[in-house]
Amino acid sequence: MTDSVENDSVDPVEVEPTQDSDALIADLLQQLLEQARSGKEVDIRATCRIYPELELEIRELWATVMVAEDLASSPENFASSALASAPRDRGPTLGSLTQPRTVGDFELLAELGRGGMGIVYRAHQLSLNRPVAIKMILRGELASPADLARFRAEAEAVARLEHPHIVRVYDVGELDGQPYFSMQYVEGVTLAQKLMNGPLTPRDAANILAPICRAIAHAHRQGVLHRDLKPSNVLIDQEGRPYVTDFGLAKRVTPAEPSASIAPKGSSNREQNVPASISGLTQSGAILGTPGYMAPEQAVGFRGEVRPTTDVYSLGAILYAMLTGRAPFQSASPVDTVLMVLEQDPPPPRIINPKADVDLEMIALKALQKPADLRYESADAMADDLEAFLAGEPVSARSSHFSQILSRAFRPTHHVNIMQNWGLLWMWHALVLLVLCVVTNLIQWQGVTSRIPYLLLWTVGLGTWAVIFWNLRRRSGPVTFVERQIAHVWAASMACSTLLFGVEALLGLAPLSLSPVLALLAGAVFVAKAGILSGEFYIPAVVLFATCVPMALFPTFGLTIFGIASALAFAIPGAKFYWQRQQQVQES
Repeated sequence: MTDSVENDSVDPVEVEPTQDSDALIADLLQQLLEQARSGKEVDIRATCRIYPELELEIRELWATVMVAEDLASSPENFASSALASAPRDRGPTLGSLTQPRTVGDFELLAELGRGGMGIVYRAHQLSLNRPVAIKMILRGELASPADLARFRAEAEAVARLEHPHIVRVYDVGELDGQPYFSMQYVEGVTLAQKLMNGPLTPRDAANILAPICRAIAHAHRQGVLHRDLKPSNVLIDQEGRPYVTDFGLAKRVTPAEPSASIAPKGSSNREQNVPASISGLTQSGAILGTPGYMAPEQAVGFRGEVRPTTDVYSLGAILYAMLTGRAPFQSASPVDTVLMVLEQDPPPPRIINPKADVDLEMIALKALQKPADLRYESADAMADDLEAFLAGEPVSARSSHFSQILSRAFRPTHHVNIMQNWGLLWMWHALVLLVLCVVTNLIQWQGVTSRIPYLLLWTVGLGTWAVIFWNLRRRSGPVTFVERQIAHVWAASMACSTLLFGVEALLGLAPLSLSPVLALLAGAVFVAKAGILSGEFYIPAVVLFATCVPMALFPTFGLTIFGIASALAFAIPGAKFYWQRQQQVQES
């Protein structure tokens, strides 16, 4: 499915725009899903052009709907396969192999497993008298062009990789008109099967994952991303050697300039021509991978650019599973799991398994950072730490640079883009706040001691503006859940501001005696915005907290000081979001 193909056969979804936003989004997604199920091409962009204010939510939720639809078509229970990705049968297949049969140069001996796209047999290659594994396309003659293209892409991707810990491809061709490729047969178990007995010892975990990290780093240097790393795609032979397999979601990457290297700093003998920009078979907006092991940028579809650090995240998830016996995120449904990947941090492994090693815990949690630039910069760097652990040396994951801590604290969340709908309104709100505070100060300078003028100004005046503000926002499109959260915080601060007049009366204080508290309330509101939207709002929060000091020292000008500070706190980000919105409109 795609959100990038535009033609006359694609029907944009239209729904009555006066609906509540949640119901509207649900209706839009339902109609898109019905189009997909009926075999029509789904054009997300057409829908987003009709409802631009809902574009972010539609794209993100469409990605999770696709995961749910994909996994719901599987006969097995998702919750019971948190570690191993059980095979799925979604269409006409080659059929189960009940007895050996010869096809071309191969004698098919037994079915090893099947997934969403392929089926794998244990076989014997007659001409070379060697054991092999044969992978064929699951849907057989009914395979779609996309299935065939992805199957061939996997064969081509793995064929170019030569590494002792990557399952080798021997031959690519057709058997009875069906594409296939033969590969190295590894007799043993998958890591998922091994983990069914519980967590591994720290040394076993590091010994298995370190060579896997090196293998993935080699794939990255050859321009291949795996994108579906999980315990069931790691084979362990009878001697304990691990191998990476199943590059069914692999993506070819375009090599970038030499400066865009993913090799760790200081590496001497490693290749440096690392891919940076990604292009491949996967359509925009598609969501591929296994929810419990996929990186956040995979879970948000087109918005997340998949890079080598995406595989690093999955390697961290595998290490987490080896330490705890379970995936970092698991839930009763794939949609809930995807939402956990986007919104939550995994519990530290030692909470689940107190015997987990602290150094390996740090390595896993560093690889599982949601911001990609806070993870290991490459799979090689992660392997370096695992090998340092095995050698009894310090690991780099224990040392966090102050710049990294600041970067995470001030990083925007994926909700911040909704503020593009508020940019112009925030600039108007800044002007209203400034005028309100200056007028209040003017009344104070006139020597008015009655509370009624102040109370009317801050209740009727500010309340009227709040109603106008909210109606203007609603006219620009349905209001999202996060916007309602922000509105509730703002409404609470308005109520507190008004109630200060009552507190002053009860304490026998003159009007505006407690006005410095307004700065503290406003600062608290921006702290809430920082947590929900972006850490950049910590800056105006600190400024507003500090504003209470000059307000207390210079009470005659206190409200004007507060008006200037709060107006800037709204006007500056408002202008930024408004500019972003204009840029987005121009680009579309």
